[in-house]
Amino acid sequence: MTQLTRDDVVKAIGDIDDVAIAEIIGTGATAEELAEAQAWLANDEPLMNAGRPLPNGRVGELVEILEELEADEDGEKEAGAVVGEV
Repeated sequence: MTQLTRDDVVKAIGDIDDVAIAEIIGTGATAEELAEAQAWLANDEPLMNAGRPLPNGRVGELVEILEELEADEDGEKEAGAVVGEV
């Protein structure tokens, strides 16, 4: 298992800012851990039902970073919708 590269992050998440990419890489996580964090964000109920513990460690850090990115995107979309309405 190797650490994430910038290309790995962009392939998994899409085009995000360099600061967020650096935060994600800075966790020391692997591609598998990033995929697990994305699975938790997509729908945590099946993972909990499968008896998986709540994410902690690097996966937990990734979940927090990805949640912040989603919140930022949602805020931008809402702001754009308000500005665009006439």
